[in-house]
Amino acid sequence: MLLSVNERTFTQEVLKSPIPVLVHFWAPWCGLCRMISPQLIRFQAKCGQNVKLVGINADDNFKLAHSYQLTTLPTLILFEDGHIADRLDRFQGRDDLSAALDSIFLGYADRSKHQRFQPIEYQTFSA
Repeated sequence: MLLSVNERTFTQEVLKSPIPVLVHFWAPWCGLCRMISPQLIRFQAKCGQNVKLVGINADDNFKLAHSYQLTTLPTLILFEDGHIADRLDRFQGRDDLSAALDSIFLGYADRSKHQRFQPIEYQTFSA
């Protein structure tokens, strides 16, 4: 089960988190969103306490969806230290997602405790 985050709890649960957070933006009508949930839960189990996994219903949290310029669902955004470290969208199914998650996990596992993800430049817009 994913921790459900909304606009009110986003800053505390994601941006101020002491560990990296993988945010799953989804919607109830999105079949692929539901299909990948078990993979995300396995990914979280694989990472243990090193990565937090949260879900955000994009339909119910329009300001967040707009701020991060979601154009497709599902969209996965990895945050570290309040910054975007990686963004996954436009994958075609389980195999694409599995490869992307493995890449994140292997990259994270290869880093020492002192190295962190390098934030990518990303522009957000105010509503």
